[in-house]
Amino acid sequence: MALYLIGDVQGCDSALQRLLDEISFSASRDTLYLLGDLVNRGPDSEGVLRRLMGYGACAQCLLGNHDLHLLAVAHGVRKPHHNDTLDGILQAPDGPAMLEWLRGQRMAILKKIEGHEVLMIHAGVLPAWSATKTIALAGEVEAVLRSPDLGAFLHEMYGNEPAFWSDTLSGSARLRVVVNALTRLRFCDADGRMEFSSTESANAAPAGYLPWFDAPGRQTASITVAFGHWSTLGWLERHDVLSLDTGCVWGGALSALRLGGATTGTTLAQELIQVKCEQAQKPG
Repeated sequence: MALYLIGDVQGCDSALQRLLDEISFSASRDTLYLLGDLVNRGPDSEGVLRRLMGYGACAQCLLGNHDLHLLAVAHGVRKPHHNDTLDGILQAPDGPAMLEWLRGQRMAILKKIEGHEVLMIHAGVLPAWSATKTIALAGEVEAVLRSPDLGAFLHEMYGNEPAFWSDTLSGSARLRVVVNALTRLRFCDADGRMEFSSTESANAAPAGYLPWFDAPGRQTASITVAFGHWSTLGWLERHDVLSLDTGCVWGGALSALRLGGATTGTTLAQELIQVKCEQAQKPG
């Protein structure tokens, strides 16, 4: 049995198929953890969702900003972006089933692998949040996504404020901070105030900000946090963070990271497997 983390697929189903062939994936033996942005910008978002739905429990999926965008478009909350490639889902006979499946996916996953805790998110985690708190806050969003209040929540989901976390937040403001951190965060300041205008690499932080994983006193620094979302950051391997968005939809690679199997001492065994993606869409 093997466990794999997979970065942002973004509708590139043929690349996903080639990656699964490369790792000799078996649905009866292995488990996939996909780190969000399953859909959009690539040529076959519907193919990705149908594939993952068919794998059942052996494909554990996080929701990214593009996945939430799909739900918002489907509910008439947002207009499609000119670069969106979501019509295949929205117009498909099984489109409602795909959307229903999508809203049942996770916002964060905490997994112990051979004694090592790995927190999986799409984008980032605020410095004041422990892994346990992150999972609890993610669960609040998941509950709303699966509830009859989904449409109302999607209307309130967008916006950059509040830009920081407080335990006193409630209602839509509280959920918005959680969603923004888990699906959009790249940079924050030392106090955890989020910044959303920059999509540059980690060494090009806006003045006064730093990558969220370098924030001083980050409560998740003692475990490994795996994430996607940041294609300009690319593959980053540290003892405390693993970055898996290697820009497949922009003509980069789709990455899978095998965890465990030959762990020695305090180090969790890792093996990076990549396939080049034929899709090369221009950002926009």
